[in-house]
This record gives sequence, structure tokens and C-alpha cells, in this order.
Amino acid sequence: MRRLIAGCGYVGTELATRWLAAGDEVFGLRRRPRGLPDGVRPLAVDLCDAPGVAALLPGELDTVIYAVSPDGPSLEDYRRACLDGLATLLDHLPVPGPRVVLASSTSVYGQDDGSWVDEGSATVPRSPTGRILLEAEATLAGSGHAFSILRLGGIYGPGRTRLLETVRDGSARLPLEPGVYTNRIHRDDAARAFDHLANLSPVDPVYIGVDDDPAELGTVLAWMAQRLGAPVPVPSDRGGSPRPRAGPRTRKRCRNRRLRASGFRFHHPSFREGYDAILRASPAGAAGPGGEGA
Repeated sequence: MRRLIAGCGYVGTELATRWLAAGDEVFGLRRRPRGLPDGVRPLAVDLCDAPGVAALLPGELDTVIYAVSPDGPSLEDYRRACLDGLATLLDHLPVPGPRVVLASSTSVYGQDDGSWVDEGSATVPRSPTGRILLEAEATLAGSGHAFSILRLGGIYGPGRTRLLETVRDGSARLPLEPGVYTNRIHRDDAARAFDHLANLSPVDPVYIGVDDDPAELGTVLAWMAQRLGAPVPVPSDRGGSPRPRAGPRTRKRCRNRRLRASGFRFHHPSFREGYDAILRASPAGAAGPGGEGA
């Protein structure tokens, strides 16, 4: 199989490693493709550079994963990465051609009342970035390409341990408002979900990529405190952790029933298994770049 990962970053490099081990030919597309796993064929191009994309895009691809992150914090950065680059790439793929799997986000759901949401729930984003992602989804759906969309929750894993570190150093605080839920997925399960959807037949247009347990933030913080032997965080208007770039935290619970019904099984079905694996691998739990959304 010939696979292209556009935005071969935190999740993409884990996916690339899995595909290489399976004997696939893997292309990793980045503006600056340093640090790709050995064996990945690097493609250095800005996806908004149409002539550059046309010149470098490999032929006869089986799969394209689009998981591009913005270079900066502005809405223009977000639009270029998540929407404009996607449109350029789609324009240069043959129809019929490879299956395209798009990394989207649960931020497209604006529910704030503690309700459960699934793929059929209304998508009324509360943040501008969520609206850009919803526009990207519509662009892919209307492109004529075979596709699927994976709406991911907050991604955590090796090197993304910011929440653990706030509990360890005592800076974590419980939010004052009740019912703040976390919707998360471990990096390895996110990579496995992309692989699953790339090979699934038949495939639905949209899947939610979160684990089985959208636990309340207070439950997560209390468990971490017990596991680390640290004081249990106390309520404060500072909230529980730095807020994710995608926008303000909302009170919703995301359901993964469709992904599970398709045959996918989680290696880390809740935050407990996921963070335990991180702590076993690195007892010091050193924080790295990036962060975890809720």
C-alpha cells in the first residue's frame, strides 16, 4: 500500500511507524520534514503552494491522511492549515483515487449542558476554529473523493503530560462550575483509529475518536493525585488546566459507539490505562511540548 500522511506530526509519526512495520510505502508531508521516522519518504512543501504540491505529490496513492496543524495561533494560520491546504491537496488528487481520512475535532460540537453527543448530533461550534474545521469537513464531503472524517477529542500520550505535571507540582485546580467533562484519546489509539478507517469497508462518513470514559475533570485530577501521591486539587476560578487552543472548555460527553461498532478496540479505553502506561514508561513523567484538550 502507498500511504501519504499530510501533517506527519505527533499522531502521524506513530501511524507512519505502524504502516512501515506492515510493509507499506509511506510519504510524510511537512513544510519542514525533519524528525520523520526512518523509512518515511519526506515531502517538503507548503500545502497552500499549488504548483509545489503538483510537483511533489506521489501518484497512485491508496490512502491520504490529512492531519495538518497550524504553524501559529492566529485564525489565519488555522484556516491555511486546516482548510486552504486541504482544498489544495484535494484539487490535485485524482477522482476516483485514494481514500482521504481527515483529522477533525470534537470542537465542532457546541453542546454545553452535559448531554451526550454522537455523529448525528447538531454541529454548532462555539469557537471560530471549530467553525473552520466544520468548513473543512464540508469541503472534503463535497469533493467527490472517497473519504471519512475522524473527530478527535483531546490527544494525550508520551510527551504530552501537561495535566499530570500540574497535579504533580500543585498548580492544578478544579473548575468551580460542575459537570466539566473530558473527552480524550491516547495518541496510539488515535493512530490506530486512522489505520482502522483507512482500511475499513464499508466506512461511514464521520466517526468520533474518543475513549470510553468522558470522565469529569475532577475525577481525572483526583485519580492523578492518588496515583502520584500528590495533594488533591481544590476548586478555583483558574480552572483545572490551561485551556486548549481550539476554544473554551464545554460541558459535553462524546460517545464513541460508532467507532466501536465498526470493530475498533481501544488499547487505552480510559484515561486510567493511558496515563498508567505513560507513568510506567517514564516514572518521572516529564512534561513535553504540546498539551491535552478536554
